[in-house]
Amino acid sequence: MGNLFGKEKPLKEVLRENKRMITRAVRELDRERAALEREEKKLTIDIKKMAKEQQMGAVKIMAKDLVRTRAHITKFIEMRSHLQSCALKLQTVKSHQAMADAMKSTTTAMVKMNKAVDAPAINKMMAEFEKENMKSEMMQEIMGELLDDAMEQDGDAEEEDKIVSQVLDEIGVSFGEEIPDAPMIGTGTTVADSNKEEKVPVAAQDSTLNDLEARLNNLNK
Repeated sequence: MGNLFGKEKPLKEVLRENKRMITRAVRELDRERAALEREEKKLTIDIKKMAKEQQMGAVKIMAKDLVRTRAHITKFIEMRSHLQSCALKLQTVKSHQAMADAMKSTTTAMVKMNKAVDAPAINKMMAEFEKENMKSEMMQEIMGELLDDAMEQDGDAEEEDKIVSQVLDEIGVSFGEEIPDAPMIGTGTTVADSNKEEKVPVAAQDSTLNDLEARLNNLNK
């Protein structure tokens, strides 16, 4: 329904006007019903009075009026129920409209956020992070090995073996006799004695360090 300029009213305005109209109609029905209920009480009193006076003709006429009054009261109650149902339907429509507006605004916000996010930049940043993380891990590994080599002194292995032997002597275990060699499962052979140290060749250590340094140099390029 348009106004004087032919412009349609917003849905919120239409719903507000219809709700106001229904509320006004409900109030009018309540006033009419209250008046009929007062008339019903008055007719009941008058019927009792006329019956006591033995005026049966008047009693019958007023009884018909009482029946009609009660019927109208019932109709007003039914009409009020219908109006309340219409008001609930309007409220449901209003809720649907509010939900649609909320979804529309949410969609608009999500579109703006997605446009603001630069996917290539994020991918580039993640690639750089991974590269720097690998570089940091390699540096830690190289520094750890260099520190181990620098801190290691001659005679450390013999001192460690001496301490182990002392601990075993204190608990009453002979290092060479009481601890048997553990057999290899399924092979029928035993593990070599623990007092025989397995020394890593110096050339192999240097090769590992050189490999790590080469990988680190490749990352820096």
